[in-house]
Amino acid sequence: MNTLVVGCGELGSRLADMLCRYGHNVSIVDRDPESFKLLSDDFDGITVTGMPMDIEVLKKAGIENCDAVATTTDDDNLNITISQIVREFFDIQNVVTRIIDPAREKIFKHFGLQTICETKLSTEAMFSALAEKTSVKQITFGASTLSFVIREAEQFLIGRSMDEIPNRSNELVVGVINRDNDVILNTEKNNAVISSTDKIIYTKVID
Repeated sequence: MNTLVVGCGELGSRLADMLCRYGHNVSIVDRDPESFKLLSDDFDGITVTGMPMDIEVLKKAGIENCDAVATTTDDDNLNITISQIVREFFDIQNVVTRIIDPAREKIFKHFGLQTICETKLSTEAMFSALAEKTSVKQITFGASTLSFVIREAEQFLIGRSMDEIPNRSNELVVGVINRDNDVILNTEKNNAVISSTDKIIYTKVID
């Protein structure tokens, strides 16, 4: 896959390196040539210096042959502008846009953009770690990110079957991890009884 990454900050450089490691053809654009020092020594893609909103700069970076674009700058307005340019002028539909301000996320999605709001993702993980003292994992499917939270079984659940575990707000019960660290999924055929050593897995969409 030919991919253009816009912005070579901490996020953009790491994404470009990861794409290269997985065998993708990558070009990355940034207005500051010093930013390319963040790329690893193994990066074998193309670096282009220039204003990413400039059509000629995008063409130099190979936009006309790209299958996907990721806008990763720390400027929400710049990210959405570039995303619209590559969709409207170059007909690239696989565009993922970094969003910092959660209030703008709905507006950007209104334009049909795939957005990743790092503020929401970080807030969710930190809240769970601080307030709930739980283990949190996040997985992104398409344009949505699911948070998987693992909590110790509360006292009132011990001795009850899995289908009696109440769903919290916007959460679904995936299953439990038993004392042998095996995962027992929450299915209609499973009536496993919760013990004091079990941990319950919940999931919800957070972005």
